[in-house]
Parts: sequence; structure tokens; C-alpha cells
Amino acid sequence: MSTRLYVGNLSYATTEATLRDLFRSVGEVVSVSIVTDRMTGQSRGFGFVEMATPQAAQDAISQLNGRMVDGRSIRVAEARPQETREPRGERRRGQRRF
Repeated sequence: MSTRLYVGNLSYATTEATLRDLFRSVGEVVSVSIVTDRMTGQSRGFGFVEMATPQAAQDAISQLNGRMVDGRSIRVAEARPQETREPRGERRRGQRRF
């Protein structure tokens, strides 16, 4: 079972290939994605790495959290589940938006 990790405080210059190579040094990487701004396509400074096993994920957290990558000290932690949100522009009856 794979484990998804949050990687924060990324430099705008950091690429998915850079993260893949870094995390591959710790264990098997299933996927890598850096979150980008929809309008500009520029990195938002964080991303996600999916490790093949929970042990590889724990090793990545302990070995890579605080490591300097492209001039920035990255933050590595287990990703929280994505929260469900109501669709944009829709409101429930009786609720006001401020």
C-alpha cells in the first residue's frame, strides 16, 4: 500500500524530476506532482510524492524533512486526506456569503 507525502516550502525552480530523484534515493517512488497556479502555471511552492510502502514514506520523512533543495529547506510530512468542499458558486439555501 502506498503512502502520500506532502512536500512544502519548494523553490519555484524545483521540478518534479528533482523531487523524484531526491525521494528515489530513500525508496521506491510511485508518483510525484507539484501543484501549480491555474492561471500562470507557476509552482505554488508545494507538492506531493507517493511512496510505494509506508516504511519508505517514514524513511523519507526522517531523512528529507529540513533538507536543502534548490536553496530552500523543504518540509516533508504525511499528507492529510483532502477535504470535501461544496462546488464553487453554489450556496445552500439560507446561507450568506461574506
